[in-house]
Amino acid sequence: MGTGYIDTHCHLYDQRSKGDTPGLTVDEIITAAHAAGVTGMISVGCDAASTAQAIDVATRYDGIWASAGLHPHEAKHGVHTIVPYLDDPHVVAVGECGLDYYYDHSPRDQQREAFAAQIQLAHERRLPLIIHTRDAWDDTFDVLAAECTPERTIFHCFTGGPTEAQRCLDLGAYLSFSGIVTFKTATDLHEAARLCPSERMLAETDSPYLAPVPHRGRTNQPAFVTHVVDALATLRDATVEEVRSVTTANACLAFPGVHP
Repeated sequence: MGTGYIDTHCHLYDQRSKGDTPGLTVDEIITAAHAAGVTGMISVGCDAASTAQAIDVATRYDGIWASAGLHPHEAKHGVHTIVPYLDDPHVVAVGECGLDYYYDHSPRDQQREAFAAQIQLAHERRLPLIIHTRDAWDDTFDVLAAECTPERTIFHCFTGGPTEAQRCLDLGAYLSFSGIVTFKTATDLHEAARLCPSERMLAETDSPYLAPVPHRGRTNQPAFVTHVVDALATLRDATVEEVRSVTTANACLAFPGVHP
């Protein structure tokens, strides 16, 4: 299964700067990722414009794929705005989509409607579903129950504890761990990472957000997925190579067409 890492969730089109870290170009981000051993990246769309940008990056670089999705923040724009992009051959998933009751940038009824519609698109297109959920676990599970959970469902940037983890796993979903797993205070998440079966575990950065230790406060990038894998290995009393290998293999199973 090759020797590379796969970052299953990043936003390569977003080169914002943070703290003392200047914004990087896409070329610089991908070069740094390759230097760190990251050979595959999924650039995730959040609305029509960012989906188009994600596809553009995937078109221009090998080892990059895209997703087409309407983030709950953008639900008010309507799912019809991202449907045309699902026909692009570089698109390997629907999402990110879901519910975010922390910010409520879109009304909750519109969030639920957009989430349900994208679940149905995943079914119709036989594509994986990438879920974003924040402060909305019960409603997230209710919508999935009503619409039926797609065969390949990924809880991106999983932030729950063992209870939420088990509910996700009972649906047959993957748990995708981000840099938050490197935070010492994330004890519930650490417990979830320990109980997650190896065959359901993924690694991501969600860059440029959520930089892991030792880069907290700086702009995140796919190269830093190595720190996520390191943290998972420590938590699970496994070797880095074991976790790298299994998360890469799982990425290829969760997202058919993706390879290291």
